[in-house]
Amino acid sequence: MGAGHHHQLYLPGDSVVHRLPPQCKLLAVLAFAIVVVATPRERFWAFAAYAALLAAVAVAARVPAGHIVRRMAIEIPFVLFAFLIPVIGLGERTTVLGLSLSVPGLWAAWNILAKATLGVVASILLAATTEPRVILVGAQRLRLPSLLVQIAMFMLRYMDVIVDEMRRMRVARESRGFVARDVRHIPVLARSAGALFIRSYERGERVHLAMLSRGYTGEMPITHDISASVRQWGTALALPAVALAIWGLPW
Repeated sequence: MGAGHHHQLYLPGDSVVHRLPPQCKLLAVLAFAIVVVATPRERFWAFAAYAALLAAVAVAARVPAGHIVRRMAIEIPFVLFAFLIPVIGLGERTTVLGLSLSVPGLWAAWNILAKATLGVVASILLAATTEPRVILVGAQRLRLPSLLVQIAMFMLRYMDVIVDEMRRMRVARESRGFVARDVRHIPVLARSAGALFIRSYERGERVHLAMLSRGYTGEMPITHDISASVRQWGTALALPAVALAIWGLPW
């Protein structure tokens, strides 16, 4: 799988959540997300209980609240979209703080915000307690499509290479006195993007030929296997199991 690759989302630690095998955590997060999505939007108490479960996991994993809040910035587009729905929505309307808002739009906005936020937080906790390369090992253990796993692996492995190539191209432009100030410089940036694509494509061809010369047959070898005990599976699946119990309560 290549050398170790520490991502900004990952927080090294030795908590019980960190020690769980990646396939257990992947399946637990997926099952938890399914339960959250299946929960009727009218069950406010259920979403509060799900949030409490994630807070308990964060405490057990020793992931600071500030880390989670900062990484939730990825959700901003969904938040903006959710706030726009009640304004442009149709159907029965109500007045909130002097604004005429759609009642169905308010329900839809709440549904998106609640479920998306819980899903994002669960994903952040997964990324904070599991190294990216280990997540891919877990995906292999869960028998995910080999091609998808390989694409993700190469993206992870060569992301820094492409970013470094972009940095060198930027330095080369600036050393020649180029500074992007307005729309007139868009053609230069577009040509740079095209050159980066061609270089990346050519690099990919060279890497593929090198792999073929070393006996690549369409599947990547598993350099190290991570097995999971029954106890570890039970610990990981406790999160979706409790969430499922909350979902089934006739409140």
